[in-house]
Amino acid sequence: MDVQIEESWKEVLKDEFHKDYFQHIVAFLKAERATGKIIYPPGPLIFNAFYKTPFNNVKVIILGQDPYHNPGQAHGLSFSVPTGVAKPPSLVNIFKELQNDIGIAPPVSGNLERWAERGVFLLNASLTVRKNEPGSHSKIGWLEFTDAVIKKLSDEKKGLVFLLWGKFAQDKQALIDETRHHVLKAAHPSPFSVDKGFYGCRHFSKTNELLASENIEPIDWKL
Repeated sequence: MDVQIEESWKEVLKDEFHKDYFQHIVAFLKAERATGKIIYPPGPLIFNAFYKTPFNNVKVIILGQDPYHNPGQAHGLSFSVPTGVAKPPSLVNIFKELQNDIGIAPPVSGNLERWAERGVFLLNASLTVRKNEPGSHSKIGWLEFTDAVIKKLSDEKKGLVFLLWGKFAQDKQALIDETRHHVLKAAHPSPFSVDKGFYGCRHFSKTNELLASENIEPIDWKL
C-alpha cells in the first residue's frame, strides 16, 4: 500500500508497510473511524514527526509513549502541542530543566516543531490514540512499527543521541547499538516522577557535548 510518509523514511521503512502487522494497523484505524471513533492526532499528522525530521536529518531522538488524548493537543510530535494550546505538565517540566541546564527561559508556546526541524526526532511509540482513552491503540501494532524505526536509526546511522525518559522509553534501550550511538536516561518528566532524576539530568547540554564529540552540529534548543 502507498503510505503517506516523508520520502526518505518511506524508502528506509518500505519493507514494514507490507508486513501483516502494518496491514492490521491500517484496517483497525479504518474500522475505528467507520464506527465514529475520534482518533488523535488527525490523519494528516499521524506521521508528522517523520515529515518534520527526515531520516537523513535525525541527530537526537526523544521517545514518548502515547499521543495526547485530549482534544486539540496531539499533532504527531512527542511531548509537543500546537501553538496556542496550554502546555501539559510534562512539557512544563521539560522547559524547567531546559532553563536550569542551559539558561533558556521557558517559551510561551509548547510547539516543538523547531526542535524537530533542527534534527530532534520526536517519536511516540504509538502514533495514534482514541479520544480520552490513553493507551487505547498501544496494542494494534504501532509498537512493532516504532521499534523497527528505532532499529533502523540504530543500524543505519552513527553518532545519534537517544534520550530515554522513564521506564517505558528505557525498555527500548535493547534496540540501540551503543557502540555506534549515545544513550542518556532519566526519570520521566511527569509530575509523578520529575523529582526522581529528571530535574538535574542536564540532558540538553549533555546532548550537545555528545554531538560535538561526533563532529555533528549541536542542537539550538531555543524555541
